[in-house]
Amino acid sequence: MTEDRSKNGFINWLGRFFSGDPQSRKEIKHILREAEERQLVDSDALSIMEGAIQVADMQVREIMIPRSQMICVRSEQNPQAFLPNIIESAHSRFPVLGENDDEVLGILLAKDLLTLALKDNDNFRLKDILRPVTFVPESKRLNVLLKEFRATRNHMAVVIDEYGGIAGLVTIEDVLEQIVGDIEDEHDFDDEGSLIKQVAENTFMVKALTPIDDFNEYFTSQFADIEFDTIGGIVVDGFGRLPDCDETIQLNKYEFKVVNANNRQIHLLQVTKITEAK
Repeated sequence: MTEDRSKNGFINWLGRFFSGDPQSRKEIKHILREAEERQLVDSDALSIMEGAIQVADMQVREIMIPRSQMICVRSEQNPQAFLPNIIESAHSRFPVLGENDDEVLGILLAKDLLTLALKDNDNFRLKDILRPVTFVPESKRLNVLLKEFRATRNHMAVVIDEYGGIAGLVTIEDVLEQIVGDIEDEHDFDDEGSLIKQVAENTFMVKALTPIDDFNEYFTSQFADIEFDTIGGIVVDGFGRLPDCDETIQLNKYEFKVVNANNRQIHLLQVTKITEAK
């Protein structure tokens, strides 16, 4: 009964607030955070609701795995050539490239290779087991992509740039992490490659928990690590408060844009090197 009263209280309170017709997502977030302060919703539920709201403002380019970090298979390779990389990566899906790096013929599912253990490998043809590939532009909104993933039951899409070249790839897990937070598995690890990803010539996606020493080493910067341990701490200190998503601040020669944050902490930053005009 207590839980039912709490739910009804939240619904009634939320109805009164939304009767004022919020004018922006920022106002909606403010309402939800006040609900948490009143203990009408818990912090985990608030984080999920904020994540669901913010994916409508985010684009694929902000979360994609850049081309330089994609693990691909060549169509002309035999199993002896590509299996070691597949086993080492422990991923389940791999883009298969054709004659050049911008030609993706399909997606290879690791589970489809189980037939190799039962059949004669001499007659194996990689193209026979490929799944169709889905292409999406860098500018596609995450909420639209998630809806398409659900409708088509795809788990991966190849991201193309404005010239039709391969920019990277994105998975349904990448999108869901923006809503519920990091989905850790036994193969996730926090090395430099997973903490900092380059998405353009001077633009990088950086996890807020990146240690300042690692950030300085990667960017050859000189942020002090006396008061804070992470680059997220530096950014929060620069704002003087916990910033909202899409807020930006310039620190030294870098622009930091908050890409993913909730009422408790920053999760993801877009870092742009500010180049001097010639």
